Amino acid sequence: MNDIKFSGQELTAKKVIVLLLVAALVLALLFVRRPVETEILPEEVAQTEDYLYLSPYDSLFRECADSLYDWKLLAAIAYVESKFDTTSVSHRGAVGLMQIMPSTYKSMLRKMGLCDTTLVDSLHFSTEMNIKAAVFYMHSLNDRFSFINEEERLNYVLGSYNGGSNHIFDAMRIARKRGVNRYNWNSLSTVLSRMNEEEFYTDSVCKFGEFDATETLHYVNKVQRKYHEYVSKDLLYRATNRLIENQKIE
Repeated sequence: MNDIKFSGQELTAKKVIVLLLVAALVLALLFVRRPVETEILPEEVAQTEDYLYLSPYDSLFRECADSLYDWKLLAAIAYVESKFDTTSVSHRGAVGLMQIMPSTYKSMLRKMGLCDTTLVDSLHFSTEMNIKAAVFYMHSLNDRFSFINEEERLNYVLGSYNGGSNHIFDAMRIARKRGVNRYNWNSLSTVLSRMNEEEFYTDSVCKFGEFDATETLHYVNKVQRKYHEYVSKDLLYRATNRLIENQKIE
């Protein structure tokens, strides 16, 4: 069989076609289910050339992120919590981008050594402090669940962020009593889903009473899905940029 050879022009054309196909995939991912954007600032828009654009607050997420919590995870939480609406106030009184309760905010400020009347009021108008308090709170929750392996721990942190760690620990105590694996979120979910049943919330090991975990279980799934979506978009975005840069070099 004769070897098939391509001319230089044919190879270049094939590279261009591949680049165009990858670029089309990136654009499709960016515009499918893209959240409503608010308060787009010029300096934030200017940064979109350097990395994948997820929200008008990407620069703040990146600033507040650390080795434990990726900026894309913070963006995913903000999307699920408020759809990036900094003026959002829930029926429970949670405020802003990350939907922080005022009582939690005051507690985090004290632990951060930043407690004063000015900062307490800042929850309602400082997006930066809203995110910083949320990240600090997540770190405190991570410490409470340090005995859970890393792969599972984020589920417990997210569940506690939404429903409160006391209820999660109640479910873990009941799970242990009933022989259910309390260190696995999927297993624990079977107990959490029944925490509003009298048989469960009147159990002697349940210290914080009845709890309807429906919202919390959905919340953990939604944040995890959104986070993985953002990670996939970012990987594809970076891969496309590398292809384009390689093409320029050649």
